[in-house]
Amino acid sequence: MKALILYLSRDGQTRSIASYIASKLQDSLSCDVIDLLQVDTIELDQYQQILIGASVRYGHFHPALEKFAKRYAEQLNRIPSAFFAVNLTARKSEKRSPQTNAYTRKFLLVSPWQPKQCAVFAGALRYPRYRWFDRVMIRFIMKMTGGETDTSREVEYTDWQQVERFTQEFRCIQGEK
Repeated sequence: MKALILYLSRDGQTRSIASYIASKLQDSLSCDVIDLLQVDTIELDQYQQILIGASVRYGHFHPALEKFAKRYAEQLNRIPSAFFAVNLTARKSEKRSPQTNAYTRKFLLVSPWQPKQCAVFAGALRYPRYRWFDRVMIRFIMKMTGGETDTSREVEYTDWQQVERFTQEFRCIQGEK
């Protein structure tokens, strides 16, 4: 069996999560892990399962996610598929589900693609790697929301046990057509 894992990552955490999931699936699934921005056209029918992961920046997913979901909705809804969102809001446990995470809930409400499985993971705060503007804006947002404001620090909020549980569930969605 073959799975496709597509990701949209701004600072690398979504890519890291996608790669982690692929490594955990390698004993039962062959996985292609591809940056969604590198995909022009793709034959989704060659895959038995599809997973898409995308990060949120300034309250929005990358526009390529919505474009891809609209373009391939019919196939994505036919093939067992899953979605995971990555954002810093999810560092708070009460904002870490598709129902309680505003960005994910909004995307799923308007998307013609309805994944069989969905999760929200906390991302990582990488102040030293950000451009000046992003560092200032993200620090401001974090100050407003009670988060880390020390711009010399990097903080990874991802709950890898949650990612592991999601991976095991993804492994099982094949039979849930």
